[in-house]
Amino acid sequence: MKIARVRHQGRIMAARVEGDTVYPVLPEEPRHMADAVRDLVADGTAARVLRADVPGVALADVELLSPLTAPQKIVCIGLNYADHIRETGLETPSAPLAFVKTAHTLTGPTAPVRVARGTTAQLDWEAELAVVVGRTARNVTAEQAAEHVFGYTVANDVSARDAQFADGQWFRGKNFDDFCPLGPWIVTADEVPDPQDLAVTARVNGTTVQDSSTKEMIFGVAETIAYLSRFMTLFPGDVIATGTPHGVGMGRDPQLWLGDGDVVEVVVEGIGLLRNQVVVTD
Repeated sequence: MKIARVRHQGRIMAARVEGDTVYPVLPEEPRHMADAVRDLVADGTAARVLRADVPGVALADVELLSPLTAPQKIVCIGLNYADHIRETGLETPSAPLAFVKTAHTLTGPTAPVRVARGTTAQLDWEAELAVVVGRTARNVTAEQAAEHVFGYTVANDVSARDAQFADGQWFRGKNFDDFCPLGPWIVTADEVPDPQDLAVTARVNGTTVQDSSTKEMIFGVAETIAYLSRFMTLFPGDVIATGTPHGVGMGRDPQLWLGDGDVVEVVVEGIGLLRNQVVVTD
């Protein structure tokens, strides 16, 4: 099942997407109208509610939003693809290298990535498979990890490289507003038989810049969940961005940075497409 957050006729709702048709569902008592999907995941009612017999509307008639807007946390894994490590020349981590993005970075699958003029001269993209947690996970094993996955979506871990490396830690460089496009929907785990066998690509202005596979991950989805759950509780609706393959702007020769008007498209096989334009603001 594909689960989205949509805006339709002025209301933000969870929705089931089937082909070119969307079946919106307004939860009876949403705790967070702006994050209806997270509430359904947390309640364990997503499958039941979203399969309800409701009228469909054309996908073209709704605005797709970030499928989640208020996860408790967005945990990102750095340097998690062997081909990305080769292009950067950095050492392979001995354990997943985790950092956090906050919810204010989330933006929709077609929304602009707005960057204030003068705040970064090294704006970069990172195509990623993202995991949505479905059940509370604390100290689970890799063998148990799949039971705690609700589904998968697509992320672009947008990064200001100059800020990232100037500070001695990555928080500022990863946490500008709009630095985490997410979507276009969540594909439930039952429809993704092997998350370690998915093509991951990115295009900038129509030119392919990343072309790899989740087979290149050093720490797979199950191992990452198990590792994180040893020291932090993962809650329903939490997002784990699993790292990016080779082809980021920082790793190219010459380096390539995004600027005003550039369009970044990120695709994960079987999941979906993000298409976001960079907009430099005054």
